[in-house]
Amino acid sequence: MTGRARARSRGRARGQETTAPGASQAREPTPAPAPPAEGELVGRGRQKGAPGAFSAEAVLQISAGFQQVKLGERGGRRRDFNDAGINTRQAMEHVKESKMGTSGRSIPLTTNFFRILSRPQWVLYQYHVDYKPPMESRRLRSALLYQHDEALGSARSFDGALLFLPHRLHSKETVLHSETRNGEKVQITVTLTNELPPTSPVCIQFYNIIFRRILRILDMQQIGRNYYNPNDPLNIPQHRLTIWPGYTTTILNYEKSIMLCTDVSHKVLRSETVLDFMCNLRQQCGNQRFPEICAKELVGLIVLTKYNNKTYRIDDIAWDHTPNNTFKKGDTDISFKNYYKAQYSLDIKDGNQVLLISHVKKLGPSGGPPPGPAMLVPELCYLTGLTDKMRADFNIMKDLSTHTRLSPEQREGRLNRFVSNIQKNADAQAELDKWGLNFDKALLNLTGRILPAERLYQGPKSYDYNPSTADWSREMRGVPVISSPPMNDWFMFYTRRNGNEAQSLLQTLGKVSTPLGIRMQKAIMVEYEDYQESLLRALQQNIRPQTQMVVVVLPSNRKDKYDCVKKYLCVECPIPSQCVVSRTLSKPQALMTVATKIALQMACKMGGELWSVEIPLKQLMIVGIDCYHDISAGKRSIGALVASLNNGMSRWYSKCVLQHKGQEIMDGLKMALSGALKDYLKFNNCLPSRIIVYRDGVGDGQLHSVVNYEVAQILESIKSMGHDYLPKLSVVVVKKRISTRFFAFTNGKVDNPPPGTVVDSEVTRPEWYDFYIVSQAVRSGSVSPTHYNVVYDTSGLKPDHMQRLTYKLCHMYYNWQGIIRVPAPCQYAHKLAFLVGQSIHKEPNAKLEDLLFYL
Repeated sequence: MTGRARARSRGRARGQETTAPGASQAREPTPAPAPPAEGELVGRGRQKGAPGAFSAEAVLQISAGFQQVKLGERGGRRRDFNDAGINTRQAMEHVKESKMGTSGRSIPLTTNFFRILSRPQWVLYQYHVDYKPPMESRRLRSALLYQHDEALGSARSFDGALLFLPHRLHSKETVLHSETRNGEKVQITVTLTNELPPTSPVCIQFYNIIFRRILRILDMQQIGRNYYNPNDPLNIPQHRLTIWPGYTTTILNYEKSIMLCTDVSHKVLRSETVLDFMCNLRQQCGNQRFPEICAKELVGLIVLTKYNNKTYRIDDIAWDHTPNNTFKKGDTDISFKNYYKAQYSLDIKDGNQVLLISHVKKLGPSGGPPPGPAMLVPELCYLTGLTDKMRADFNIMKDLSTHTRLSPEQREGRLNRFVSNIQKNADAQAELDKWGLNFDKALLNLTGRILPAERLYQGPKSYDYNPSTADWSREMRGVPVISSPPMNDWFMFYTRRNGNEAQSLLQTLGKVSTPLGIRMQKAIMVEYEDYQESLLRALQQNIRPQTQMVVVVLPSNRKDKYDCVKKYLCVECPIPSQCVVSRTLSKPQALMTVATKIALQMACKMGGELWSVEIPLKQLMIVGIDCYHDISAGKRSIGALVASLNNGMSRWYSKCVLQHKGQEIMDGLKMALSGALKDYLKFNNCLPSRIIVYRDGVGDGQLHSVVNYEVAQILESIKSMGHDYLPKLSVVVVKKRISTRFFAFTNGKVDNPPPGTVVDSEVTRPEWYDFYIVSQAVRSGSVSPTHYNVVYDTSGLKPDHMQRLTYKLCHMYYNWQGIIRVPAPCQYAHKLAFLVGQSIHKEPNAKLEDLLFYL
């Protein structure tokens, strides 16, 4: 899987919600919003306020006057990235008192959280600010309001629409008069809308606004949701890359106190501009093919404009526009060239370059339509992130990882230095003192538990593994698998150049398969010419309906040949297939290991079962759901559902649905769940009495959609099996992309916690039934825990049993002889959605539903 594709499969490389100079309307470029003032929020975080949403109580408190204000006038849509205000725990009786597990031995840990030691104990006054005539620019709104220091005082926080003050103004409505530089008179009305007690959720939102101000005082720049330090760049000149070190920060109400969670983040910038990239590309491919290749390479990439430190997604290229084109700014026409000269003192050197288009998603002023696409100048846009080619380059990734892959000791040191920098900075400390905020100097200490290691059952034997490496590839060597269908009729396709590698693979497969209990007859060998049409023709002419398996040795890892094989063998002619790149087979000393893994993979794809762990619950169905956002096929979303069919969790039903943008992922998966239940019935002659759904692929701020919509859809799907069928149901949201980190102490030094570490106190959320598990072992860098949030539970399973079951399922992924980060069905669902989104772009044939054909 390529890096960019992996990012997209997690929904990362999607449109950034930003505005830009020269946003265009219809065909004519339109007025650009004024750039943000120095020290003001910029980038995606602008206009959205800080994380933390209004709870139901807080919304009721807000006066009617404030509720009448339009959303757009309140500073735009506020997306709540932290899913605050969603209280799922109160509906679950069995975890109301305690959600903590008991099994395992305890382990002292530290974590990347700092307690807020003191915070304002006074009421915070919230005002709505209105301008007459209305002012579009947020920078201008702030400047006009801040002309009234005597009336407002020095302690204030303004986000463009809401003003927070620690004291009450004399009257409920205060009218102020300001004047713009052009001499235009502006009347500002400041109306009291709310008095917020220190416990109000809006106060948490406010603390985040204050903390962002602290980061700006430290000269950090906001890109996206995080802050980076452009004054301390890490340069990698040999690859033309620059890394900006930075931090993710969130202040939230955790189990016992309000805390700051902060983690190290890195922004990779390329030293080349989009114009440099385009010029190099034109030289490589010539003028004729340039427009087509250029669009293919650039569309979908994220660029950074250093003049305002904002990121944009390139959605299109305006081949008929250059910097000499004009757009309307106010009532006058101005060229892009002159606009950048006047606004940012930037000289555009190439007057003939085409412009880039970025579709702005943010609503326009007063909730109106979006201001239209933004026009960007390639010369001023810097490429961010890495291309697929860069990710495939071992040297680039190795050099990058020396800067970005921090050991637990380095990470902890960086975090402690960050907080001490804030405390040493007089301006930052003065700002915190002004509001009565004070942070702990040391990372939070807490106690976790290490779950007991699992015993693995494989064929006639059972064995333990080394718990510190979380890997059993050595232990399973020479042990027969649980079951594997005999391979009597199978093909191996190869090119003339790879004939030797194909023969070596065939012989080695014969050697390794017998000890594993996999009966394998000799394959029918078919040679094909090294081009796509020849490969497809060879497949069509040779494969018969009774063929069990197809192995294709590919000369290179070119995507088109791989896609061609998978499309034909997953859709038109449903037969499990295994592709192998010839380079993988070129090292004789590694061939036994490679052949063992290939043999196991082939056995799985045909319905074989490799190993199992003890799962005491009977009549249990485990379901994994994940989604992938396919940007090539008209921005369709692909939802995948994988469900267990037996007690050993070794046979799985897999279904994939393709749907259009904007459609809820569960709409299509409702039918898939019904299909899984029918298959379970066919397999076991009964329906499951207990269903546990692990839902992966839920982005920040999307939890409400799962709680309010998806759970109801799952219940409806269950009901379709008969009104008297009432199984126990649990829905668990699985989240990998989190900022939380845990550190343990081994032999006096900071280290990663061992696999099986569970944390269910202190850093969990009081309104949720949630816990963290560190299930995998890593060889370098800091391990990332996985966050599990049980949003619906009628099973009555004790928290301890839920945690242990989740950990057991992390052992059941057959493509890796070790423990993985998420329960196996989530990883299976991810693999299926990814294969369909990357290669097939169609629903796989129903005949493959009971097989792990996508491994």
